[in-house]
Amino acid sequence: MNSMIQLRLLKDYDREQFIRDSQEAFNFGAMEEFGLRDEHFEEEGQIISRETIKQSIEDGEAYRIIREEGKIVGGVVIKVEGEKGDLDLLFVSPDVHSRGIGYAAWCEIEKLHPEVKIWETMTPYFQQRNIHFYVNR
Repeated sequence: MNSMIQLRLLKDYDREQFIRDSQEAFNFGAMEEFGLRDEHFEEEGQIISRETIKQSIEDGEAYRIIREEGKIVGGVVIKVEGEKGDLDLLFVSPDVHSRGIGYAAWCEIEKLHPEVKIWETMTPYFQQRNIHFYVNR
């Protein structure tokens, strides 16, 4: 299953698109849960602010999730210190949800950092898809 994707370090030229793609993915989850009435925005019209994403990228390792055919389908930002890892961001494009891409990306992250014994993450309480993923995968 894991050969379906690869992780590629984020390039400077792709940074702005990474931010937009991340915001789109997080907004999609909020819209699924709350519809247009959502008031949980960090900044106008965005569940996760541009600054939050930029800071995450600057403080961690950012990767693009690429499918076999070369299509960008998501991204991830992690931080690793010894045996502890933090998953800051993991997003998959809404048009490819439920196809095993998030799980395949997670498996690749674990391969990149086998030294990590404890991974931590946070996700919004309304992101039921994320909670299911983190608890059951």
